[in-house]
Parts: sequence; C-alpha cells; structure tokens
Amino acid sequence: MYHRFNENKYPSTNIQLDIFKKQIKIIENSEIEFIHPKNFKKSLSDLKHKRKILLTVDDGLLSFYNNAWPILKQKKIPFILFVNTREVGSYNYMNWDQIIELYKNENVEIGNHSHSHEYLVDEDTETIKNDILKSIEIFKKKLGKNSDFFSYPFGEYSLEFKRIIKDLGFKYAFGQHSGVIDETKDLWELPRFPINEKYGELKRFNTLMKTLPFKYKKVIPDEKYLLQSKNPPTVKINFYEGINNLDQITCFSNEGNRWRDSKISFSEKNNLLIKISEKFVGERGRINCSLREKDGFWRWLGIQFVISDKN
Repeated sequence: MYHRFNENKYPSTNIQLDIFKKQIKIIENSEIEFIHPKNFKKSLSDLKHKRKILLTVDDGLLSFYNNAWPILKQKKIPFILFVNTREVGSYNYMNWDQIIELYKNENVEIGNHSHSHEYLVDEDTETIKNDILKSIEIFKKKLGKNSDFFSYPFGEYSLEFKRIIKDLGFKYAFGQHSGVIDETKDLWELPRFPINEKYGELKRFNTLMKTLPFKYKKVIPDEKYLLQSKNPPTVKINFYEGINNLDQITCFSNEGNRWRDSKISFSEKNNLLIKISEKFVGERGRINCSLREKDGFWRWLGIQFVISDKN
C-alpha cells in the first residue's frame, strides 16, 4: 500500500521515486506476479502455485499521478487506486478527468475509500452509512458504477463498519494491518503492508518479498474496535493444522506504547494465547507474529486494534 511519491514533507506516507523504481525491480526479479484486480477472486483460489502481489495506492494524491502513474502505465502494471470522493479536485489531489483517464486503462481499478476520509470508525452507524452512500453515489455518477473494492480510511474498522461495507455490496475491503492474503482470510479484513520511507527501505522490502501467509481459522476478539473496558485484550489465534514448527512462532506488540516481545503460550496444539500485560496507548494497538521458514522465507501475521477513548 502506497500514498505519496516524492513528497518529502510527509515521510510517514511518502516513498521516494527512485526507491519505488527499485522496489518494482525487486518484485520483477523475484518473479512475483502482479495481480490484476479483475482477477482477484480467481487469484485467491490459485495461491498454491505462484506468489502474487496486489499493488494498491490510497487517497488519489496528485504526486501519484505525476510521478508513479507514468511508470506503472509504461510497464503495464495493474493496481487499485482508492479515492475518497470529497477530496477529488482539491489541492494536491487528482481531479475527475485524471481519475477517469486511469479508469479507462485496462490495468487500473478505481476503488472506493469513503467520501470524507474522516475517522469514521468512531462514528455511529447512520453517519458511516451515509458517508459511504455518498461516495457510491458519486462513483456511479462519475464512473458509471461503484467498485467492488473498499479501503477503510486509516485502515480502521469495527464489526459494525465491516457489516455496513458488506451490506452495501462491496466484495472486498482492505485494512492497514500487515500480513499476507490467502484463501482463509476474511474478505472484508484483508491485510496490506504499508510502504513509506521508513518501512519501504530496500532491505526490509526484500524481506517482505519473502513473506508467506499464516493460515488461521479465527482471531479472538473479533472486534478490532477496542473500548477502554476491554483494553488490554486477551488475544487468541486458532491456526489451521499443518503449519511446520508452529511452536517456534514469535510475537511482538506495542502495548504500553513501546514494542516488546509478547508473552505467548499454546492452550492446545494450534491455539495460541497472546497475553498483553499493559494497555495499548494512542490510536492503534498492534501485534505482529512471525515464523521462520526455510530458504529465508517468513510467515507473517499482523493484528491491529483501534483504541477508543470510550469505556
């Protein structure tokens, strides 16, 4: 997941263009296939034979259009551009003529990223629904139809937000929790690796190209919108059988506002308990679990909680 390109003032969402070009080269040299959004459903059922990557860009910023789009267009690399409709045409954002230009390209999907891009996860059901309905209305007016793909603003969602997105007809929804998609993942809680100046550094990017999915049946709690009365949560992961050396898994969390080793144990063979000792502080709580595989590959699973100030 990308946002800005060559916008040095925003390192947390920016990637330098020369680094982006090298990242594309790393993907190509690794013989990882770019997924066309139109073939996303088919790709989910055909993941055993070849590693694939879905390129996504959030917000529809002008720096993407000016800097990255010419590269992707020339190389015919498919991707999803998620746009929040309220900002289209405003300062530093693409306008509808530019978005329609991309929409007409066979390798581009224009995904829905809400209307306002506000902290919708904190809002009531009616406010969330009305915001998304507004974006759908504009999509239909400008592009002739809404997208099957949705990206949660800030990657934040609750069970209620997810229900609204499903009920409004979206087939897929993406967060910003890191991880690898496989056929076992919830289609409305799909993970992505956010790429920016810090987390897009080439050594790390090479490592990301060697990540594999963790196949799990369930993560508890289901609700990722964490009230203070539920903070810290008791986290359990029920993995599928057949994962080699699962007992060697390691997990890290940002509890207490600093990253540390998590205390983990197995209640049963495939049921992992992660004990969070301190409350998550700030806007997001994160847990990342990994397992070393052979030939330099890693299994990776990220969990993200939205930390509410409500009790």
